[in-house]
Amino acid sequence: MSLTEKGYRARLIDPKIKHLLTEFGAVAIEGPKWCGKTWTALNHSNSVFFLTDPAGNFRNREMARLDPSLILDGKPPLVIDEWQEVPGIWDAVRFAVDRRRSQNRFILTGSATPPRESYMHSGAGRIARVRMRTMSLYESGESSGAVSLKNLFLGKRATPQKSSLTLDRIIALILRGGWPVLAGSRRPASNIPRQYLERIADSEVSGIDGIRRNPSKVMATLRSLARNNATLVSNKTLQRDIDTDETSINRNTISLYLTLLKNLYVLEEIPGWAPNLRSSKRLRVSPKRFLTDPSLAAAALDATPEKLKKDLNTLGFLFEGLCLRDILIYAESTGTSVYHYRDESNLEADLILELADGQWAALEIKLGANQTDAAAASLLKLNAKMIKDGIQPATFLAVINGLGGLSYKRDDGVYVVPIDCLG
Repeated sequence: MSLTEKGYRARLIDPKIKHLLTEFGAVAIEGPKWCGKTWTALNHSNSVFFLTDPAGNFRNREMARLDPSLILDGKPPLVIDEWQEVPGIWDAVRFAVDRRRSQNRFILTGSATPPRESYMHSGAGRIARVRMRTMSLYESGESSGAVSLKNLFLGKRATPQKSSLTLDRIIALILRGGWPVLAGSRRPASNIPRQYLERIADSEVSGIDGIRRNPSKVMATLRSLARNNATLVSNKTLQRDIDTDETSINRNTISLYLTLLKNLYVLEEIPGWAPNLRSSKRLRVSPKRFLTDPSLAAAALDATPEKLKKDLNTLGFLFEGLCLRDILIYAESTGTSVYHYRDESNLEADLILELADGQWAALEIKLGANQTDAAAASLLKLNAKMIKDGIQPATFLAVINGLGGLSYKRDDGVYVVPIDCLG
């Protein structure tokens, strides 16, 4: 396409977007601000309309507000960047797709989900939605991708691959995050995610619906989420964590803030897994919550390399957040569903990957190699339980680590994969 920006790094979501454009009249790329949505959209487009262009006193935005249909005449595929600035654009695009009954016409990018009442139609059947995240280590060139999740599901044996990760390098990758402008950089960048969080607390959560929120309470919620990153933390626990002499917050406010943070694509939730389609466990199990990029959790905790080296427990939670981000990106690109597992006996798995045909895999995430034996034993116990319950065995089991040094398959059949070897 003619609008691809110079220096664009291909994203794993690119093939999915290309395919969806052959089936739908429009594709909506949704994700946090600054994760690269616009450049990715331009990579598939022939024209663009920027809602946030300040030229002419934001002439583009005012034109769209006056009549959204006025902005739909660009050469297809036409990118409409930050469509949520004028929610009526959604209905105008849906109507245009209906009238012309053609594919590959529009690409919408959005960094916030506007209130549902601000537009009439869901877009079902006309507008495909695809989630985008910050860059994985594979996309930024810092993972070899030698061990492919897709190939493991296909039964292809992974060849051993050496990891280049050290404790210092893992900390640097967490603090820097997966922001495209920093991709591959080794320079300190902790101030960028810190200011990103301040912007979220000061204005973004209020900008969704125009209702002013208390920035200090929003930031306190973000800090509590960071302290409990990648866990099954409940709203009650968050409230207890936030309540101090200086800050008081009720359960309803926490629920509202969590919804707003999800609508800004800053907070993600991984649902619980039950292999039986009719099982009520799938509805009852609490979600695993984490901030969408590990740098945000680190910034909320005011983490530094020195602090994290002295607190390996916190570093472990942040490392799990990094791995969750990468694995979700890899799963999204291959149509794989992602869950976590925890049962009544507290047997658990950090991640369950499930294909549409019912194949599944279980993953445990551990920072150090000294935790591998226990993690592998837990995965084998889970697999044995599933078989006993009449569920097909896992296609593969894997421990994802940071300081393992080498990817390999253990004698018990469990794979051990450093995160910088995964793809």
